[in-house]
Amino acid sequence: MAEEPASPSLASAPPLGSSVIPIVNKLQDIFAHLGSQSTIELPQVAVVGSQSSEALVGRDFLPRGNEICTRRPLVFQLLQTKKKGDGSGEDEWGEFLHLPGKRFYDFSEIRNEIQAETAKEARGNKGVSDKQIRLKIFSPNVLDITLVDLPGYRTIGIITKLDIMDRGTDARNLLLGKVIPLRLGYVGVVNRSQEDIILNRSIKDALAAELFFRSRPV
Repeated sequence: MAEEPASPSLASAPPLGSSVIPIVNKLQDIFAHLGSQSTIELPQVAVVGSQSSEALVGRDFLPRGNEICTRRPLVFQLLQTKKKGDGSGEDEWGEFLHLPGKRFYDFSEIRNEIQAETAKEARGNKGVSDKQIRLKIFSPNVLDITLVDLPGYRTIGIITKLDIMDRGTDARNLLLGKVIPLRLGYVGVVNRSQEDIILNRSIKDALAAELFFRSRPV
């Protein structure tokens, strides 16, 4: 049986939300200028880790390192453009809200600008600021979406393998947030030791042993 042709009105219909996204992006830019005076919360997608963000863009542009790399909220709007096809490489660029009109075609320069702006507000290696950095990325290889890369201090930390720490060492400073501060703090995880497994120690006995830690906060 032959399939009926799709309705012209449906075939030519724009993607769902395509008319709303530019409006939301514009409102976000306006509220960014207003700062703390803005009380309206718009829907956003939060991403975890620089690799998650860069995978959606297909380019390396976020700071890297062993410590907390995202120390200011980075709001980046992905805006799909038409591909030029002339090989000039000028069909992908970034623009910062604090540098209106300036285009960054070299994505390593975008990373440098993020680092420079972060240093202005979040001083020191572990300093964190609530002030946003807003970046627009224009590319034919992205979808129209707004993402937020949040600083690590908004999360809860899980410290594992405390049960195999060497004698004479402790994780007190980590658990207290003195090394890397997190707003929601840390939870330490102690697994059953190999000795517990060999002696076939029950879960009930293991839970009883945890009463020691529950009654003695760090």
